[in-house]
Amino acid sequence: MRTETPPLIRLEDYRPSDFLIDRVDLHVRLHPTATRIIAILAMRPNPAGDTAASLHLDGDELTLVALDLDGEPLAPEAYAATPAGLTLMRPPRRPFVLRIETEVDPSANTKLMGLYRSSAVYCTQCEADGFRRITYFLDRPDVLSVYTTRIEADRDEAPVLLGNGNPVEAGALGAGRHYAVWHDPHPKPAYLFALVAGRLGHVAKPFTTMEGRAVTLAVYVEPGKEARAAYALDAVERAMRWDETAFGRAYDLDVFNVVAVSDFNMGAMENKGLNIFNDKYVLASPETATDADYAAIEAIIAHEYFHNWSGNRVTCRDWFQLCLKEGLTVFRDQEFSSDMRSRPVHRIAEVRALRARQFPEDEGPLRHPVRPAAYAEINNFYTATVYEKGAEIVRMLRTLLGPAVFRAGMNRYFADNDGRAATVEDFLAAFATESGRDLTAFARWYERPGTPRLSVETVYDVGAQSCTLTLRQSLDGDGPPLVIPVALGLVGASGPLDATCPQVEDDVFVLDGESATLRFDGVAEQPVPSLLRGFSAPVRLDISLGDADRLILLRHDTDPFNRWQAAQGIAMRLLLDGAGSSEAATAFGVALGAFLDAEGLADPAFAALVLGLPSESEVANEMAGGVDPDAIHRARTDLRRSLGRTLRGRLETLDAALGADLAAYSPDAASAGRRALRNAALDLMATADPARGAIRAGERLDTATNMTDRLAALSVLAQLPGADREAGFDAFGRRFAEEPLVLDKWFAIQATIPEDGTLARIEALRRHPAFAMTNPNRVRALIGSLAFGNPTQFARADGAGFALVGETVEALDRTNPQLAAKLLTAFGPWKKWETNRAAAAAEILNRIKAIPGLSRDVADIAARVADRR
Repeated sequence: MRTETPPLIRLEDYRPSDFLIDRVDLHVRLHPTATRIIAILAMRPNPAGDTAASLHLDGDELTLVALDLDGEPLAPEAYAATPAGLTLMRPPRRPFVLRIETEVDPSANTKLMGLYRSSAVYCTQCEADGFRRITYFLDRPDVLSVYTTRIEADRDEAPVLLGNGNPVEAGALGAGRHYAVWHDPHPKPAYLFALVAGRLGHVAKPFTTMEGRAVTLAVYVEPGKEARAAYALDAVERAMRWDETAFGRAYDLDVFNVVAVSDFNMGAMENKGLNIFNDKYVLASPETATDADYAAIEAIIAHEYFHNWSGNRVTCRDWFQLCLKEGLTVFRDQEFSSDMRSRPVHRIAEVRALRARQFPEDEGPLRHPVRPAAYAEINNFYTATVYEKGAEIVRMLRTLLGPAVFRAGMNRYFADNDGRAATVEDFLAAFATESGRDLTAFARWYERPGTPRLSVETVYDVGAQSCTLTLRQSLDGDGPPLVIPVALGLVGASGPLDATCPQVEDDVFVLDGESATLRFDGVAEQPVPSLLRGFSAPVRLDISLGDADRLILLRHDTDPFNRWQAAQGIAMRLLLDGAGSSEAATAFGVALGAFLDAEGLADPAFAALVLGLPSESEVANEMAGGVDPDAIHRARTDLRRSLGRTLRGRLETLDAALGADLAAYSPDAASAGRRALRNAALDLMATADPARGAIRAGERLDTATNMTDRLAALSVLAQLPGADREAGFDAFGRRFAEEPLVLDKWFAIQATIPEDGTLARIEALRRHPAFAMTNPNRVRALIGSLAFGNPTQFARADGAGFALVGETVEALDRTNPQLAAKLLTAFGPWKKWETNRAAAAAEILNRIKAIPGLSRDVADIAARVADRR
């Protein structure tokens, strides 16, 4: 027996639903193992559908208890019910009411989709198609309904009962039970339905919208952790106020609730008025959360709130349009975080994430257009291409149109599509109308997979004082050229150069053909082109620049992104050449020293980024094939050691100066930047002098007053074998034994140690009392950190790392196929590894692919990744 590849669903086959559901009345009687759901559906034929069709409702592992049509039980021959669906053979050709009663077992729902019970809290997750695990339904995003939900539960077990929309009614029932009724007046698809019930504490505050609506904001958490929800609550308030100012979007309900749960497959979910979060993106205190955690909480809280308009009020017609809500909302949360923190620093972080996650995806077996043309399992398309590249397309659109026209286009998009299920075409139409521009060519970004290459040739005529740039774009496969906005300028050895070019407007040239030639006049000295400023398009740039050219950009460019990129370019060349201990590496260290002298303390966050080297995965991404993770690791260690030795005096001075300035913890961006630079200095010093580094890191670990510094010290110790490291791990694990989110960090750091003994360490940690395969955070921390964060041990030459992850995928596929499929994507780059590693990875992939009865999630990824074409 062999698992078949799941059948494809195609965008071209879309057609409207044959029936619509105007109102949904849900009665949910909660019980740990036998929850009853009564769904009363006010339905009617869709004039745009097939009026002669039968009615098929989606299901997934459901048990049908009762079925009535307009108050009368249906005869057995009038319908067919299975756990996977319910079909009415001859539904009425008029409006009718269908009453469906089902029973589900929340405690046995290890898939964490639909209604499940986690740590005694009832919770739902319905995106993309989890609602069909609650009741039979037209579970598709273009069926929008008004929901009223009545929730019943034992008061002792679940004193808090939360649903979508506004609270309408609550009261006591007999036998110690109680109820609450919630009504959401805004039509929504089933994937936005939510319910939470359990014993929860909360923090709350009032908020008044720009329209004068009084709103209660609340964050619900495990009792006793209310103080750790304060930052999330503050982020909600700031996100709401920012959206009013930046996009003119006001909130539209009387309450906005956020709930943190410990077992959650995703980061968070934007259910209307009731956002459900993985607790790692809600809970924070200086003792347990790092600066990165605070920043992630702020960004993800904002992201889910911004979905209220870009996703909820305007939803997507079908799942092919996923980028319409996710890419747009990522762009919105990126803009929010940039305004809350350092815009240049945040932009660099965005691009690093794009290059680390999306570029490899675009060049590997899992690549797909931002709007896919087909899919087998939609859960596997919550990808960096949809999210991060989708956001870059929106950013390019703003660059092309300008901020004012872009804002007008957003206003029109929301106004024209409010309460509708929209498409990418609807989105672009709003901007075309406001700008008067034809965006047909720009729309190709949504259709063509792959990362374009932009090659640039430079010619300087000293006599004419002119500089000519020839730009060419290329993308594998046939097709017309893309529209690429290229933000650019010229920089000389003495600073930015004033030059004119009639084709460049507001420092942006729009390349919409295969090639173009730009002539700049009035160029007084040999220039260095500064291209793709702010990373104005998600492309690979091919340009011949020497280290001297890049150092000119580092010193004098007015664009922070390209200053950082210049340092990265030098480091990447050294790493690819294996020249980490060369004279060129020493010269690079001297240049970084001059940079630190001039600007290190003026902008520590930016300085920390300039000091940071490309990761091992980023280096591998720049290689065409034959990737040897061990060689990359050695080259990177050599370069870190060289920089640490060259910069030792400056690093010690920075460490002392920054340490004196960080007595009291604050998560603000400026304080976080100072900690980032100090910890970057510690890492380089420890690499240069491991013995002294272990002492420094141990002292930092013992004396740190916050989790950022403590975890940084432990991360440094993790790279230094010996008794100090093991003592540090032991003390950290005992100190935070009762802190699950901190233990996740402890598991993760150990899983990323680049040593042969790490797999044995991971096997031991899998037997640790705190490890549980049922908790997605814990699996991601231990096994995910190996698969995605430790190239030397995941891609070991003996195949043992592949085998460990493969075994985990097989085990998880039976209980949580979504999580299993995500882990399996770590094999995506396997064809780029050197021959022995590639063969070992292929063996694991083919073994998984051949397992009988694989889930759709894992079967889809296995088939796509294992394909040698």
